[in-house]
Amino acid sequence: MLHLRLLTPADKTDDVVRLIEKTVGTTHLVVLPGAARNPVGDLVLCDVAREAGDELIGALRAFGLDKTGSIAVENIDLSLSERADKAEEEAPGEGADAVLWEHLADATQEESTLSITYVAFLTLATMIAACGVVLDNAILIVGAMAVGPEFGPLAGLSTALVQRAPRLALRSLMALLVGFAVAMAVTVGFSWFMDVADLFSKAQLESERPNTSFVYAPDAFSFVVAVLAGIAGTLSLTSAKSGALVGVAISVTTVPAAANAAVALSYGDTSQTAGSTNQLLLNLLGIVLAGTLTLLAQKWLWAERRNRGRPFVRQKPR
Repeated sequence: MLHLRLLTPADKTDDVVRLIEKTVGTTHLVVLPGAARNPVGDLVLCDVAREAGDELIGALRAFGLDKTGSIAVENIDLSLSERADKAEEEAPGEGADAVLWEHLADATQEESTLSITYVAFLTLATMIAACGVVLDNAILIVGAMAVGPEFGPLAGLSTALVQRAPRLALRSLMALLVGFAVAMAVTVGFSWFMDVADLFSKAQLESERPNTSFVYAPDAFSFVVAVLAGIAGTLSLTSAKSGALVGVAISVTTVPAAANAAVALSYGDTSQTAGSTNQLLLNLLGIVLAGTLTLLAQKWLWAERRNRGRPFVRQKPR
Protein backbone atom coordinates (compact mmCIF):
# COMPACT_ATOMS: atom_id res chain seq x y z
CA MET A 1 0.00 0.00 0.00
CA LEU A 2 0.94 3.62 -0.58
CA HIS A 3 0.05 6.59 1.60
CA LEU A 4 -0.78 9.85 -0.19
CA ARG A 5 -0.59 13.23 1.52
CA LEU A 6 -2.17 15.93 -0.63
CA LEU A 7 -2.29 19.69 -0.15
CA THR A 8 -5.16 20.98 -2.25
CA PRO A 9 -6.52 24.46 -2.92
CA ALA A 10 -9.97 24.74 -1.33
CA ASP A 11 -11.68 25.09 -4.71
CA LYS A 12 -10.20 21.78 -5.92
CA THR A 13 -10.71 19.67 -2.79
CA ASP A 14 -14.15 18.35 -3.79
CA ASP A 15 -12.84 17.26 -7.20
CA VAL A 16 -9.83 15.54 -5.59
CA VAL A 17 -12.04 13.75 -3.05
CA ARG A 18 -14.43 12.55 -5.77
CA LEU A 19 -11.49 11.27 -7.79
CA ILE A 20 -10.15 9.31 -4.80
CA GLU A 21 -13.58 7.90 -3.93
CA LYS A 22 -14.17 6.57 -7.45
CA THR A 23 -10.66 5.14 -7.87
CA VAL A 24 -10.53 1.40 -7.24
CA GLY A 25 -7.98 0.41 -4.61
CA THR A 26 -8.26 3.49 -2.36
CA THR A 27 -9.27 3.61 1.28
CA HIS A 28 -8.70 5.46 4.58
CA LEU A 29 -9.73 8.81 3.11
CA VAL A 30 -9.30 11.77 5.48
CA VAL A 31 -10.09 15.42 4.69
CA LEU A 32 -8.90 18.22 6.97
CA PRO A 33 -10.35 21.53 5.68
CA GLY A 34 -8.09 24.55 6.10
CA ALA A 35 -5.26 22.52 7.68
CA ALA A 36 -2.62 23.56 5.14
CA ARG A 37 -0.79 26.85 5.67
CA ASN A 38 1.93 26.82 3.00
CA PRO A 39 0.37 26.67 0.51
CA VAL A 40 -2.98 27.64 1.99
CA GLY A 41 -5.60 24.97 1.45
CA ASP A 42 -6.92 21.64 2.66
CA LEU A 43 -5.09 18.49 3.68
CA VAL A 44 -6.30 15.25 2.10
CA LEU A 45 -4.92 11.87 3.20
CA CYS A 46 -5.62 8.45 1.74
CA ASP A 47 -4.12 5.01 1.20
CA VAL A 48 -4.04 3.37 -2.22
CA ALA A 49 -2.99 -0.06 -3.45
CA ARG A 50 0.34 0.12 -5.25
CA GLU A 51 -1.18 -1.28 -8.46
CA ALA A 52 -3.62 1.66 -8.58
CA GLY A 53 -1.12 4.26 -7.47
CA ASP A 54 0.25 5.31 -10.85
CA GLU A 55 -3.24 5.85 -12.27
CA LEU A 56 -4.31 7.98 -9.30
CA ILE A 57 -1.11 10.05 -9.22
CA GLY A 58 -1.42 10.72 -12.95
CA ALA A 59 -5.00 11.92 -12.50
CA LEU A 60 -3.98 14.18 -9.60
CA ARG A 61 -1.27 15.71 -11.75
CA ALA A 62 -3.85 16.27 -14.49
CA PHE A 63 -5.68 18.46 -11.94
CA GLY A 64 -2.48 20.48 -11.66
CA LEU A 65 -2.13 19.55 -8.01
CA ASP A 66 1.65 19.23 -8.33
CA LYS A 67 1.74 22.93 -9.28
CA THR A 68 -0.99 24.45 -7.10
CA GLY A 69 -0.54 22.19 -4.09
CA SER A 70 1.49 19.10 -3.25
CA ILE A 71 1.49 15.34 -3.84
CA ALA A 72 3.58 13.32 -1.38
CA VAL A 73 3.77 9.52 -1.61
CA GLU A 74 5.11 7.14 1.03
CA ASN A 75 5.37 3.34 1.17
CA ILE A 76 3.41 1.70 3.97
CA ASP A 77 5.51 -1.07 5.50
CA LEU A 78 2.68 -2.42 7.66
CA SER A 79 -1.06 -1.86 7.47
CA LEU A 80 -3.39 -3.83 9.74
CA SER A 81 -6.75 -3.05 8.18
CA GLU A 82 -9.47 -5.11 6.54
CA ARG A 83 -10.33 -2.10 4.40
CA ALA A 84 -6.74 -1.98 3.13
CA ASP A 85 -6.85 -5.70 2.35
CA LYS A 86 -10.11 -5.24 0.46
CA ALA A 87 -8.70 -2.26 -1.47
CA GLU A 88 -5.72 -4.35 -2.61
CA GLU A 89 -8.06 -7.17 -3.68
CA GLU A 90 -10.20 -4.76 -5.71
CA ALA A 91 -7.27 -3.11 -7.49
CA PRO A 92 -6.39 -4.69 -10.85
CA GLY A 93 -3.12 -6.57 -11.21
CA GLU A 94 -0.45 -7.28 -8.62
CA GLY A 95 1.40 -4.65 -6.62
CA ALA A 96 4.78 -6.24 -7.36
CA ASP A 97 4.17 -5.84 -11.11
CA ALA A 98 3.06 -2.20 -10.96
CA VAL A 99 5.44 0.56 -12.02
CA LEU A 100 5.15 3.96 -10.37
CA TRP A 101 6.56 5.99 -13.24
CA GLU A 102 6.68 9.25 -11.32
CA HIS A 103 8.57 7.59 -8.48
CA LEU A 104 10.93 5.85 -10.89
CA ALA A 105 11.68 9.07 -12.76
CA ASP A 106 12.27 10.95 -9.49
CA ALA A 107 14.49 8.22 -8.04
CA THR A 108 16.61 7.80 -11.17
CA GLN A 109 16.94 11.57 -11.56
CA GLU A 110 18.35 11.80 -8.03
CA GLU A 111 20.72 8.88 -8.63
CA SER A 112 21.84 10.38 -11.96
CA THR A 113 22.97 13.71 -10.54
CA LEU A 114 26.63 14.49 -11.18
CA SER A 115 27.44 15.29 -7.55
CA ILE A 116 30.68 15.29 -5.62
CA THR A 117 29.45 12.28 -3.64
CA TYR A 118 28.67 10.30 -6.81
CA VAL A 119 32.09 11.04 -8.35
CA ALA A 120 33.81 10.26 -5.03
CA PHE A 121 32.15 6.84 -4.72
CA LEU A 122 32.91 5.97 -8.35
CA THR A 123 36.53 7.10 -7.99
CA LEU A 124 37.04 5.19 -4.75
CA ALA A 125 35.47 2.08 -6.28
CA THR A 126 37.79 2.35 -9.29
CA MET A 127 40.85 2.74 -7.06
CA ILE A 128 39.84 -0.28 -4.98
CA ALA A 129 39.37 -2.25 -8.20
CA ALA A 130 42.83 -1.10 -9.35
CA CYS A 131 44.32 -2.75 -6.29
CA GLY A 132 42.26 -5.83 -7.05
CA VAL A 133 43.45 -6.21 -10.65
CA VAL A 134 47.12 -5.66 -9.80
CA LEU A 135 46.99 -8.09 -6.87
CA ASP A 136 44.67 -10.48 -8.76
CA ASN A 137 42.37 -10.36 -5.74
CA ALA A 138 38.77 -11.32 -6.49
CA ILE A 139 37.55 -10.09 -3.09
CA LEU A 140 38.70 -6.55 -3.84
CA ILE A 141 37.05 -6.73 -7.24
CA VAL A 142 33.72 -7.75 -5.70
CA GLY A 143 34.03 -5.00 -3.10
CA ALA A 144 34.69 -2.41 -5.78
CA MET A 145 31.66 -3.58 -7.74
CA ALA A 146 29.46 -3.18 -4.65
CA VAL A 147 30.77 0.35 -3.95
CA GLY A 148 30.33 1.63 -7.51
CA PRO A 149 27.21 3.84 -7.98
CA GLU A 150 27.07 3.63 -11.77
CA PHE A 151 23.78 1.70 -11.99
CA GLY A 152 21.86 4.85 -11.03
CA PRO A 153 22.73 6.80 -14.21
CA LEU A 154 22.31 3.65 -16.31
CA ALA A 155 18.78 3.18 -14.93
CA GLY A 156 18.16 6.89 -15.43
CA LEU A 157 19.19 6.64 -19.08
CA SER A 158 16.86 3.67 -19.65
CA THR A 159 13.98 5.50 -17.94
CA ALA A 160 14.62 8.63 -19.99
CA LEU A 161 14.56 6.66 -23.24
CA VAL A 162 11.23 5.03 -22.36
CA GLN A 163 9.66 8.22 -21.02
CA ARG A 164 11.16 10.32 -23.83
CA ALA A 165 12.75 12.69 -21.34
CA PRO A 166 15.79 14.26 -23.05
CA ARG A 167 16.78 16.28 -20.00
CA LEU A 168 17.03 13.17 -17.80
CA ALA A 169 18.86 11.34 -20.59
CA LEU A 170 21.44 14.13 -20.86
CA ARG A 171 21.84 14.27 -17.08
CA SER A 172 22.40 10.50 -16.89
CA LEU A 173 24.79 10.47 -19.83
CA MET A 174 26.84 13.31 -18.34
CA ALA A 175 27.02 11.51 -15.00
CA LEU A 176 28.34 8.39 -16.71
CA LEU A 177 30.86 10.09 -19.01
CA VAL A 178 32.22 12.64 -16.56
CA GLY A 179 32.12 10.21 -13.62
CA PHE A 180 34.12 7.50 -15.37
CA ALA A 181 36.49 10.03 -16.95
CA VAL A 182 37.34 11.55 -13.56
CA ALA A 183 37.55 8.15 -11.85
CA MET A 184 39.90 6.75 -14.48
CA ALA A 185 42.07 9.89 -14.55
CA VAL A 186 42.47 9.84 -10.77
CA THR A 187 43.19 6.10 -10.89
CA VAL A 188 45.98 6.69 -13.42
CA GLY A 189 47.57 9.09 -10.94
CA PHE A 190 46.94 6.62 -8.12
CA SER A 191 48.67 3.91 -10.14
CA TRP A 192 51.73 6.13 -10.70
CA PHE A 193 51.87 6.87 -6.99
CA MET A 194 51.60 3.19 -6.07
CA ASP A 195 54.35 2.40 -8.58
CA VAL A 196 56.64 5.00 -7.01
CA ALA A 197 55.83 3.51 -3.60
CA ASP A 198 56.83 0.12 -5.05
CA LEU A 199 53.37 -1.32 -4.40
CA PHE A 200 52.33 -1.64 -8.08
CA SER A 201 54.49 -2.90 -10.93
CA LYS A 202 54.07 -3.54 -14.62
CA ALA A 203 55.18 -7.12 -14.06
CA GLN A 204 52.19 -7.68 -11.76
CA LEU A 205 49.80 -6.22 -14.31
CA GLU A 206 51.13 -8.32 -17.18
CA SER A 207 51.56 -11.56 -15.25
CA GLU A 208 49.01 -14.38 -15.33
CA ARG A 209 45.93 -13.27 -13.42
CA PRO A 210 43.46 -16.16 -13.34
CA ASN A 211 41.03 -14.32 -11.04
CA THR A 212 40.88 -10.97 -12.84
CA SER A 213 42.02 -11.46 -16.44
CA PHE A 214 38.37 -11.42 -17.54
CA VAL A 215 38.19 -7.63 -17.06
CA TYR A 216 40.25 -6.98 -20.20
CA ALA A 217 39.05 -9.96 -22.26
CA PRO A 218 35.43 -9.26 -23.26
CA ASP A 219 33.43 -12.06 -24.87
CA ALA A 220 29.82 -13.03 -25.52
CA PHE A 221 29.28 -13.88 -21.86
CA SER A 222 30.19 -10.32 -20.88
CA PHE A 223 27.25 -9.00 -22.87
CA VAL A 224 24.90 -11.79 -21.72
CA VAL A 225 25.67 -11.16 -18.04
CA ALA A 226 25.28 -7.39 -18.52
CA VAL A 227 21.86 -7.92 -20.13
CA LEU A 228 20.70 -10.23 -17.35
CA ALA A 229 21.98 -7.83 -14.70
CA GLY A 230 20.23 -4.94 -16.44
CA ILE A 231 16.92 -6.81 -16.37
CA ALA A 232 17.34 -7.75 -12.71
CA GLY A 233 18.36 -4.23 -11.71
CA THR A 234 15.42 -2.63 -13.50
CA LEU A 235 12.96 -5.07 -11.94
CA SER A 236 14.43 -4.39 -8.49
CA LEU A 237 13.85 -0.65 -8.97
CA THR A 238 10.32 -0.89 -10.31
CA SER A 239 9.18 -3.43 -7.73
CA ALA A 240 10.89 -1.68 -4.79
CA LYS A 241 13.12 -4.72 -4.18
CA SER A 242 16.21 -2.60 -3.57
CA GLY A 243 18.09 -5.46 -1.91
CA ALA A 244 18.55 -7.10 -5.29
CA LEU A 245 20.62 -4.13 -6.49
CA VAL A 246 23.62 -5.37 -4.50
CA GLY A 247 23.58 -8.60 -6.49
CA VAL A 248 23.29 -6.61 -9.71
CA ALA A 249 26.24 -4.42 -8.75
CA ILE A 250 28.58 -7.38 -8.29
CA SER A 251 27.44 -9.05 -11.52
CA VAL A 252 28.86 -6.60 -14.03
CA THR A 253 32.46 -5.56 -14.66
CA THR A 254 32.08 -1.85 -15.33
CA VAL A 255 34.22 -0.52 -12.48
CA PRO A 256 36.89 -3.28 -12.66
CA ALA A 257 37.20 -2.76 -16.42
CA ALA A 258 37.62 1.00 -15.94
CA ALA A 259 40.24 0.36 -13.25
CA ASN A 260 42.21 -2.09 -15.38
CA ALA A 261 42.13 0.34 -18.31
CA ALA A 262 43.47 3.12 -16.09
CA VAL A 263 46.29 1.02 -14.60
CA ALA A 264 47.23 -0.36 -18.03
CA LEU A 265 47.25 3.17 -19.44
CA SER A 266 49.60 4.32 -16.69
CA TYR A 267 52.07 1.62 -17.82
CA GLY A 268 51.51 2.19 -21.54
CA ASP A 269 49.93 -1.24 -22.08
CA THR A 270 47.65 -0.36 -24.98
CA SER A 271 46.45 -3.95 -25.44
CA GLN A 272 44.94 -4.21 -21.96
CA THR A 273 43.70 -0.62 -22.13
CA ALA A 274 41.76 -1.36 -25.33
CA GLY A 275 40.43 -4.68 -24.05
CA SER A 276 39.28 -3.17 -20.76
CA THR A 277 37.64 -0.22 -22.51
CA ASN A 278 35.75 -2.61 -24.78
CA GLN A 279 34.65 -4.58 -21.71
CA LEU A 280 33.43 -1.38 -20.06
CA LEU A 281 31.49 -0.21 -23.11
CA LEU A 282 30.00 -3.67 -23.70
CA ASN A 283 28.69 -3.81 -20.14
CA LEU A 284 27.28 -0.29 -20.26
CA LEU A 285 25.52 -1.00 -23.55
CA GLY A 286 24.10 -4.32 -22.32
CA ILE A 287 22.68 -2.79 -19.14
CA VAL A 288 21.07 0.20 -20.88
CA LEU A 289 19.61 -1.98 -23.63
CA ALA A 290 18.21 -4.51 -21.16
CA GLY A 291 16.86 -1.82 -18.85
CA THR A 292 15.11 -0.01 -21.68
CA LEU A 293 13.54 -3.17 -23.11
CA THR A 294 12.45 -4.29 -19.63
CA LEU A 295 10.70 -0.99 -18.94
CA LEU A 296 9.02 -1.07 -22.36
CA ALA A 297 7.82 -4.62 -21.69
CA GLN A 298 6.49 -3.67 -18.25
CA LYS A 299 4.71 -0.65 -19.69
CA TRP A 300 3.07 -2.73 -22.43
CA LEU A 301 2.13 -5.64 -20.17
CA TRP A 302 0.60 -3.36 -17.55
CA ALA A 303 -1.40 -1.50 -20.21
CA GLU A 304 -2.68 -4.81 -21.57
CA ARG A 305 -3.62 -6.05 -18.11
CA ARG A 306 -5.35 -2.77 -17.33
CA ASN A 307 -7.37 -2.90 -20.56
CA ARG A 308 -8.41 -6.54 -20.10
CA GLY A 309 -8.75 -6.62 -16.33
CA ARG A 310 -10.87 -4.86 -13.76
CA PRO A 311 -11.39 -1.09 -14.16
CA PHE A 312 -9.67 1.56 -12.06
CA VAL A 313 -12.94 3.41 -11.53
CA ARG A 314 -15.64 2.30 -9.07
CA GLN A 315 -19.17 2.15 -10.35
CA LYS A 316 -20.45 3.52 -7.03
CA PRO A 317 -18.37 5.54 -4.56
CA ARG A 318 -18.06 4.15 -1.09
